[in-house]
Amino acid sequence: MEKPTLPKGTRDFGPAVMAKRQFIFENIKKVFQKYGFQPLETPAMESVKTLTGKYGDEGDKLIYKIRSNKNLLEHYPQLQDCDCLRSVYNSNWIPMASDKALRYDLTVPFARYVVMNRNEISFPFKRYQIQPVWRADKPQKGRYREFYQCDADVVGTDSLICEAEIILMIKEVFKAIGITDYTIKINHRGILSGIAEHVKAENETSLFVAIDKLDKIGEEGVKNELRGKGFDEKSLTTLFHILNVKGSLTNKIAFLAATLDTTQHGMKGLRDLQEVSNILKSYGATDEHVEFDIALARGLSYYTGCIFEVKINNVSIGSVSGGGRYDNLTKAFGDKENLSGVGFSFGVDRIYDAMEELQLFPKDAQISSKVLICHFDDESFHYGLGVLTKLRAAGIASEIYPDQSKLKKQLDFANKKSIPYTIVIGSEEVKSGELAIKNMEKGEQEKLTIDQIISKL
Repeated sequence: MEKPTLPKGTRDFGPAVMAKRQFIFENIKKVFQKYGFQPLETPAMESVKTLTGKYGDEGDKLIYKIRSNKNLLEHYPQLQDCDCLRSVYNSNWIPMASDKALRYDLTVPFARYVVMNRNEISFPFKRYQIQPVWRADKPQKGRYREFYQCDADVVGTDSLICEAEIILMIKEVFKAIGITDYTIKINHRGILSGIAEHVKAENETSLFVAIDKLDKIGEEGVKNELRGKGFDEKSLTTLFHILNVKGSLTNKIAFLAATLDTTQHGMKGLRDLQEVSNILKSYGATDEHVEFDIALARGLSYYTGCIFEVKINNVSIGSVSGGGRYDNLTKAFGDKENLSGVGFSFGVDRIYDAMEELQLFPKDAQISSKVLICHFDDESFHYGLGVLTKLRAAGIASEIYPDQSKLKKQLDFANKKSIPYTIVIGSEEVKSGELAIKNMEKGEQEKLTIDQIISKL
């Protein structure tokens, strides 16, 4: 018999892992809701037309297309007379049509939803979405073919308060889950365009793609790539004079304002970043954890304003969050008014891996029940059911060992499930009403009434 296996790039999540993942999900959800975002879900499948052309050529290659039950000749009857298909048809192997695909991300389905439901939506519309996405990528550490995204987007406003609140939400989520050493990188598409204009780049995209690899292949690697694209040494010297500038967000803005003062897009981007910084100060927040990364150039195919990327420091994981402003996405679906939007996404799988590496999960994130009721015989078992009912009525997660077994086996079960407290019930406890409650971690035991136990827990 063949052993069961999983497709590469996918994983099972057992109870212990799910408890930790739920810890991340719940804290993200609380912050999203705190900032006024409403929940939304979209189907796992979208039409191929909805997804393609939104992520660039490389992104389109990673879309998982779903083979239809209909063959090409049924799907496209006009091909019946095509000579090239006759031999295929006669061999009883008919290529399958593919008009559906698994969603690549949550942003494009969200834009599709907005366009389809424009008349029912109140703008600005703030939604969050926590669902899996799929990419036909090469699996490796921190990169999976099926993974969860946690998106929060706002459409229908140009206000930069949205960008400032993205930074605040990222900080608040990381504080809640115990991550303290991280960097929120921020840049602006207008600044990138201003740099391209300043160095007289004929092909913006080639420039942006190359400099975005700076932290991976280094300065010389980027220069070699750009030399291959036709950039001369003078342009490269000017470019890296800009990219290598050091200092705070304020210092970098001041430097670029003097350097890009003749570029319209560059100055617009700098004004936007300065306004985001000013809004954060009005909130009473600081620029701590925020870095103006001039080389950041993610999402080139649809980001038009501020760009975000978040990395947890001192771990072997890539970015764990990212996003930006997109002004043209709904236009791709025939939207005449073309709503401006801005959003970001947490990569839960990468956050989980980073927290495991740093050993940041609290112990209570792994607890399924807080109390296990143990018993010696049929009488104490039925008495325990009444105790269990009272614990659950008080909102205390509890369970009773279901079988008649030795006490040691029941206590071992509690330890394996990381249940912190056990209540042991025997004939004496049934008569007196005082129950033996044991702290499994400390090994301490005391006798209390059920009301006292509820108060204690």
